[in-house]
Amino acid sequence: MHCGLKNVSDAPKFYSISDVEGTIEIFDKYLDGLNCLDEHEYIVVIFHFHLSKGYDLMQRRNAEDRLKGVFSLCSPMRPNPIGMSILKLIDIKAPLIYVRNVDMINDTPILDIKPYKPVAPRDNNSSGI
Repeated sequence: MHCGLKNVSDAPKFYSISDVEGTIEIFDKYLDGLNCLDEHEYIVVIFHFHLSKGYDLMQRRNAEDRLKGVFSLCSPMRPNPIGMSILKLIDIKAPLIYVRNVDMINDTPILDIKPYKPVAPRDNNSSGI
């Protein structure tokens, strides 16, 4: 991930409140994997919280007094420091993917990219299969 956010304290707490733009650089051997990605308005980006050190199973969220379990939070301090963001796809000019709603800092390692496919309302007459 390449963006203007250099410090953890500068990163928005969640992608849904971010208007930060950035780029994801794709290694040459993976460029064919970008084919048809531009058909999607948003992408799911799985990343590594590479600066996260340790974790607690019970944590306080920002200024709240109440302790919550780590799996109910989006904290970077996790047993397995993997993050997920849904980013607005702006453009693709290989090897770069241009995105918005970035909540990662510069040089965050990207593990995977997937198309975002929101759940469509279910038809009550369908079998669900």
